[in-house]
Amino acid sequence: MTDLASYFLIEPVLALGLIAFFILLISLPISFWSVAGGHNSTFIRFLIAIANLLLTSQLILRWWQSGHFPISNLYESLCFLTWGCTLTQLFVERAWNSPLVPAVATPISLLSIGFASFALPDNLQLSAPLVPALRSSWLIMHVSVIMCSYAALLIGSILSFGVFLVDWNKQLNIRNSSFGSGEFRPNTDLYFDQINDKSNSIKPIGFTNAEELDSLSYRAITAGFLLLTVGLISGAVWANEAWGSWWSWDPKETWALICWLVYAAYLHARLTRGWQGKKPALLAMAGFFVVIVCYIGVNLLGVGLHSYGWFFDV
Repeated sequence: MTDLASYFLIEPVLALGLIAFFILLISLPISFWSVAGGHNSTFIRFLIAIANLLLTSQLILRWWQSGHFPISNLYESLCFLTWGCTLTQLFVERAWNSPLVPAVATPISLLSIGFASFALPDNLQLSAPLVPALRSSWLIMHVSVIMCSYAALLIGSILSFGVFLVDWNKQLNIRNSSFGSGEFRPNTDLYFDQINDKSNSIKPIGFTNAEELDSLSYRAITAGFLLLTVGLISGAVWANEAWGSWWSWDPKETWALICWLVYAAYLHARLTRGWQGKKPALLAMAGFFVVIVCYIGVNLLGVGLHSYGWFFDV
């Protein structure tokens, strides 16, 4: 206990990240147990909210210690990504209070903060002065928007994967439109139970689990796509200011464009082709891996103009 207190005093930023990791680690089996039991658990939402508050405190403290926005190296960006994922998860759970949401979404946050806390070398976890290219007012605008878009896209994609998990052996018949949400459907698409003679009332049929996940993943991906678009535009403006070129086909830029195209195809398929259920889920899952390559893979290779202060710079 004394060693833990001493560590917290010496490295409070790293300690807050470790505490957030263990809280997410505790919430994961509880969410699985809730799914198996078929009941909701407000305690899971409470744990996710506590983890998000810890990550918020961690980022604010790192900002105060370093004097710059805490997203200058891989450790800080992973913590920021985890913060964005937990926040997105809370918004999704508010729209649909089901144990399926934390069971599907929590592993993303857990892996992100776990990789930051245990896989990265110690010198990459510590704060360092900004490289010249990052000393710009565009840092907060561009990087924070891009990271928030990654969080929304990852959560939306993993929710799409949940469509396969809940009805993997069934042919899905998604009855709601892409514009529907929650327990509400367009008037032309309402389904009713038989009239109860005693209550003399009619009740609308709610969405199935697959329909809820499909609808929520669509909304999360839409939000992430819009943020990614803003991030790419702001990045082009920043690149022109820093390097004198709007677009240089840097590996990070190229993969970000691929990511944008994949999710643009997802939205196009849903809005114009009417795809729902498993078909767009396949596109979303492809986008999930593209985001991982764009965010982690390019940085681990240590190539391009966006690879300052990453894994192979030790």
